[in-house]
Amino acid sequence: MSAKLPDVVSRYFERDNDRDIDSIVNLFADDATVIDEGEERHGTAEIRAWQTGAASKYTYTTEITGAEALSPDRYVVTGRLTGNFPGGTADLKWDFTIAGQHITRLTIAP
Repeated sequence: MSAKLPDVVSRYFERDNDRDIDSIVNLFADDATVIDEGEERHGTAEIRAWQTGAASKYTYTTEITGAEALSPDRYVVTGRLTGNFPGGTADLKWDFTIAGQHITRLTIAP
């Protein structure tokens, strides 16, 4: 099933492709949580550190291959990253929980 993504989720991928860290961080609620590579980051200061650290270590492009609405505030996006990281490609799922125009939780996993 393919779902139309809410604006905040679409903007996340647009800003990520542009590597616009300030705009990415502004998409998150002040008390948001991000889980990536098994590590949790809480709040916008830690999310900014994630974006300027590990998330910016490599260059990559994201191709969205699917999206599913699990509820009015939860969306799972599937896609493929291609870049200069070990292995060169990765199939991932981004599990977003949103409240209004902010992301409150994001889990990124294979």
